[in-house]
Amino acid sequence: MAETTILHSPTLESVIMVEKTIQKYSQECGKYQLWKKLPKKMMYQTFQTILDYLENSGKIMIDKEGCIIWTYNPERIRKLISEGVKLR
Repeated sequence: MAETTILHSPTLESVIMVEKTIQKYSQECGKYQLWKKLPKKMMYQTFQTILDYLENSGKIMIDKEGCIIWTYNPERIRKLISEGVKLR
């Protein structure tokens, strides 16, 4: 993640809104198109900050064409834990 000055920190509500939108349109569009599909308007810089956070936390990936892909799967994680996967 590049070192940038954040003028406005995203709220939890904004992060959840972006997550739900990405889940709905996963593998369908890039950053700008996804930003336009958000149910509420937000500054593009704030949107980019949220995408950086989601990418660094492993919830999304961005392919070489710029398409955003939702990768987080909590059901699979719970299943692995219930099957006895040993975690550090």
